[in-house]
Amino acid sequence: MSTLRIAILGAGGRMGRTLIQAVQQAEHQLSSAVVEPSSSLIGSDAGEMVGIGKLNVAIVDNIQAALACSDVVIDFTAPSATEQHLKACRDAGVPIVIGTTGLNDAQKQLLDDVSKDIAVVYAANYSVGVNVSIKLLELAAKAFGDSVDIEIVEAHHRHKVDAPSGTALMMGEAVADTLGRDLKQVAVYGREGHTGARDRQTIGFETIRGGDIVGEHTVMFIGEGERVEVKHMATSRMNFASGAVRAAAWVTQQKAGRYDMIDVLGL
Repeated sequence: MSTLRIAILGAGGRMGRTLIQAVQQAEHQLSSAVVEPSSSLIGSDAGEMVGIGKLNVAIVDNIQAALACSDVVIDFTAPSATEQHLKACRDAGVPIVIGTTGLNDAQKQLLDDVSKDIAVVYAANYSVGVNVSIKLLELAAKAFGDSVDIEIVEAHHRHKVDAPSGTALMMGEAVADTLGRDLKQVAVYGREGHTGARDRQTIGFETIRGGDIVGEHTVMFIGEGERVEVKHMATSRMNFASGAVRAAAWVTQQKAGRYDMIDVLGL
């Protein structure tokens, strides 16, 4: 079987650098490392950038050139950049794995539109542990029903720009869907002042930002006299990167459509 050629978009970022390492660890081929046109990294070697030695893969800003030599791309960038990457991948017929968070409704609709022509994996979190947690949350929500209050607390490093995290929202959506609720209608983002008594139908979110926290998520099912917590703590970005590379290998074998990490894991 030929080596899978993977392009990393947003290669200069925290996740991009970890993804380059994950590609090498999985013994795939890093076909291209793409950054934004203003980056000072352009022209340098991708392997040397992440400290794993020379890979003879120059960092570039041309996504079309990257697509021409790649079987699949992994995109952990920003919503506006991901829009353009989706369109470019559709034009080139190259499947894409997306980990960008903070997409708006129009951008999510673009995911659906593009997935009619190519295979797209989109997940807020590629950690195997997080996706196992999602299944546990669905089980807990089904068992408790409307008998408990549900709160979600998430913590990330000080550089994260969106809140709540995409993973927290993914967890909230899993719980809300299981309970037959619309998360957009029942989500409460933080509380301040005289809020009145809690409405049991709501799902609360609290956000913490500080230091170098990689990612922590706790979902609490709070009843009278007992509380159940489903908690996931990440101590390394490699968990996310390894999962995304696993998704990249999987998606190259799929027909056009929109998938998530639950599909990749067969859960």
